[in-house]
Amino acid sequence: MTSSRTAPGSVPLDDLDRRIINGLQDGLPLVPEPFAVIAADLGCETDDLIRRIERLLGAGVLTRFGPFYDAAAMGGAFCLCAMAIPSERFDEAASVVNGFAEVAHNYARDHALNMWFVLATETEDAISETARQIERATGFTVLLFPKLEEFFIGFKVAA
Repeated sequence: MTSSRTAPGSVPLDDLDRRIINGLQDGLPLVPEPFAVIAADLGCETDDLIRRIERLLGAGVLTRFGPFYDAAAMGGAFCLCAMAIPSERFDEAASVVNGFAEVAHNYARDHALNMWFVLATETEDAISETARQIERATGFTVLLFPKLEEFFIGFKVAA
């Protein structure tokens, strides 16, 4: 997948950046002004915290900032999907795939199945229909890998 972001390794992180990254992985406080609470805990100004988050997102150090919704718990459905895309068509196909509102996130992998993404839809039937729409739009087969069992691993990455 192409990106206009800076390579994460080229962005220097100071101690406050690292504490922000580590702290945000635990979620936001459910208060009227969560950034003010986080900034106070970190010993910085709210505006500085927000600017740093924007910088980290823009630089690709953070790839996403926002809530995680469990589509199935809300009555919807989600499915891990994969595609085999020729390297010369990868960026084009990624652009098409990412244009679907149902695509939650998309990853390039060094494998025969080199594009992996998650579909999140309002119904179980919409997973298959959206996958077929992606196939028609890209000309490539979408393989579906539905969840058989759920595991919570509490994944966090220390900055």
